[in-house]
Amino acid sequence: MVELAFALPVLVLLLLAAADFGRLFYVWIAVNNAARAGAQYGSQSVITAANSAGMILAALTDGANVAGLTATASQCTCATGTNVTACSGSSYNCTNAPYATYVEVDTQAPFSTIVPYPGIPSSLTVKGKAIMQVSG
Repeated sequence: MVELAFALPVLVLLLLAAADFGRLFYVWIAVNNAARAGAQYGSQSVITAANSAGMILAALTDGANVAGLTATASQCTCATGTNVTACSGSSYNCTNAPYATYVEVDTQAPFSTIVPYPGIPSSLTVKGKAIMQVSG
Protein backbone atom coordinates (compact mmCIF):
# COMPACT_ATOMS: atom_id res chain seq x y z
CA MET A 1 0.00 0.00 0.00
CA VAL A 2 2.79 2.40 0.89
CA GLU A 3 4.69 1.61 -2.31
CA LEU A 4 1.57 2.28 -4.36
CA ALA A 5 1.07 5.60 -2.56
CA PHE A 6 4.60 6.65 -3.59
CA ALA A 7 4.40 5.31 -7.14
CA LEU A 8 0.88 6.46 -8.04
CA PRO A 9 1.62 10.22 -8.40
CA VAL A 10 4.58 9.46 -10.67
CA LEU A 11 2.50 7.08 -12.78
CA VAL A 12 -0.34 9.61 -13.08
CA LEU A 13 2.13 12.31 -14.14
CA LEU A 14 3.60 9.98 -16.77
CA LEU A 15 0.11 9.17 -18.04
CA LEU A 16 -0.81 12.86 -18.31
CA ALA A 17 2.47 13.69 -20.06
CA ALA A 18 1.94 10.85 -22.56
CA ALA A 19 -1.63 12.03 -23.22
CA ASP A 20 -0.46 15.62 -23.79
CA PHE A 21 2.30 14.47 -26.14
CA GLY A 22 -0.20 12.37 -28.11
CA ARG A 23 -2.64 15.27 -28.35
CA LEU A 24 0.11 17.65 -29.48
CA PHE A 25 1.30 15.21 -32.13
CA TYR A 26 -2.29 14.73 -33.36
CA VAL A 27 -2.85 18.50 -33.66
CA TRP A 28 0.50 18.95 -35.43
CA ILE A 29 -0.38 16.28 -38.02
CA ALA A 30 -3.89 17.68 -38.51
CA VAL A 31 -2.63 21.26 -38.95
CA ASN A 32 -0.03 20.18 -41.53
CA ASN A 33 -2.54 17.99 -43.38
CA ALA A 34 -4.99 20.91 -43.52
CA ALA A 35 -2.29 23.12 -45.07
CA ARG A 36 -1.52 20.40 -47.60
CA ALA A 37 -5.21 20.01 -48.51
CA GLY A 38 -5.52 23.74 -49.16
CA ALA A 39 -2.37 23.76 -51.29
CA GLN A 40 -3.56 20.71 -53.24
CA TYR A 41 -6.77 22.54 -54.08
CA GLY A 42 -4.89 25.62 -55.23
CA SER A 43 -2.29 23.72 -57.26
CA GLN A 44 -4.87 22.16 -59.60
CA SER A 45 -4.83 25.04 -62.12
CA VAL A 46 -4.08 28.73 -62.48
CA ILE A 47 -7.76 29.43 -61.83
CA THR A 48 -7.80 27.59 -58.49
CA ALA A 49 -4.44 29.15 -57.59
CA ALA A 50 -6.09 32.57 -57.72
CA ASN A 51 -8.95 31.37 -55.48
CA SER A 52 -7.60 32.11 -52.00
CA ALA A 53 -11.02 31.61 -50.43
CA GLY A 54 -11.26 28.13 -51.96
CA MET A 55 -7.82 27.16 -50.63
CA ILE A 56 -8.72 28.42 -47.16
CA LEU A 57 -12.05 26.56 -47.26
CA ALA A 58 -10.29 23.34 -48.30
CA ALA A 59 -7.83 23.71 -45.43
CA LEU A 60 -10.49 24.48 -42.84
CA THR A 61 -12.70 21.64 -44.08
CA ASP A 62 -9.83 19.16 -43.82
CA GLY A 63 -8.99 20.37 -40.31
CA ALA A 64 -12.59 20.68 -39.09
CA ASN A 65 -11.80 18.57 -36.01
CA VAL A 66 -9.05 20.96 -34.83
CA ALA A 67 -10.42 23.67 -32.54
CA GLY A 68 -9.38 27.21 -33.43
CA LEU A 69 -7.78 26.34 -36.78
CA THR A 70 -7.07 29.34 -39.00
CA ALA A 71 -5.64 29.41 -42.51
CA THR A 72 -4.17 31.90 -44.96
CA ALA A 73 -3.43 31.34 -48.64
CA SER A 74 -1.26 33.12 -51.17
CA GLN A 75 0.00 32.74 -54.71
CA CYS A 76 3.31 33.78 -56.28
CA THR A 77 5.08 33.37 -59.59
CA CYS A 78 8.67 33.13 -60.75
CA ALA A 79 7.86 34.95 -64.01
CA THR A 80 8.53 38.68 -64.11
CA GLY A 81 6.15 41.31 -65.44
CA THR A 82 2.90 39.80 -64.09
CA ASN A 83 0.37 41.13 -61.59
CA VAL A 84 1.03 38.15 -59.29
CA THR A 85 3.44 38.54 -56.38
CA ALA A 86 6.98 37.44 -57.22
CA CYS A 87 8.26 34.35 -55.41
CA SER A 88 11.24 34.90 -53.16
CA GLY A 89 13.07 32.52 -50.89
CA SER A 90 14.60 29.09 -51.03
CA SER A 91 11.22 27.32 -50.79
CA TYR A 92 10.53 28.05 -54.46
CA ASN A 93 12.39 26.41 -57.34
CA CYS A 94 12.54 29.43 -59.66
CA THR A 95 15.99 28.50 -61.01
CA ASN A 96 14.79 25.30 -62.69
CA ALA A 97 11.23 26.53 -63.38
CA PRO A 98 11.47 30.26 -64.26
CA TYR A 99 7.78 30.55 -65.27
CA ALA A 100 6.28 28.46 -62.47
CA THR A 101 3.45 29.59 -60.24
CA TYR A 102 3.25 28.43 -56.63
CA VAL A 103 0.60 28.44 -53.94
CA GLU A 104 1.30 28.59 -50.23
CA VAL A 105 -1.14 27.76 -47.45
CA ASP A 106 -0.27 28.51 -43.82
CA THR A 107 -2.35 27.08 -40.99
CA GLN A 108 -2.21 27.43 -37.24
CA ALA A 109 -4.14 26.29 -34.18
CA PRO A 110 -3.79 26.89 -30.45
CA PHE A 111 -2.82 24.01 -28.16
CA SER A 112 -3.03 23.82 -24.37
CA THR A 113 -1.74 21.05 -22.12
CA ILE A 114 -4.04 19.19 -19.74
CA VAL A 115 -2.00 20.28 -16.72
CA PRO A 116 0.83 22.82 -16.44
CA TYR A 117 4.33 21.32 -16.31
CA PRO A 118 7.24 23.16 -14.70
CA GLY A 119 9.56 24.68 -17.30
CA ILE A 120 7.26 23.86 -20.24
CA PRO A 121 4.77 26.39 -21.66
CA SER A 122 1.17 25.30 -21.05
CA SER A 123 -0.11 26.82 -24.29
CA LEU A 124 1.43 27.29 -27.71
CA THR A 125 0.50 27.75 -31.35
CA VAL A 126 0.98 24.81 -33.70
CA LYS A 127 1.77 25.94 -37.25
CA GLY A 128 1.67 24.19 -40.60
CA LYS A 129 2.78 25.23 -44.08
CA ALA A 130 2.44 23.73 -47.54
CA ILE A 131 3.90 25.06 -50.81
CA MET A 132 3.01 23.45 -54.13
CA GLN A 133 3.68 24.26 -57.76
CA VAL A 134 0.57 24.94 -59.82
CA SER A 135 -0.13 22.42 -62.58
CA GLY A 136 -0.47 23.51 -66.18
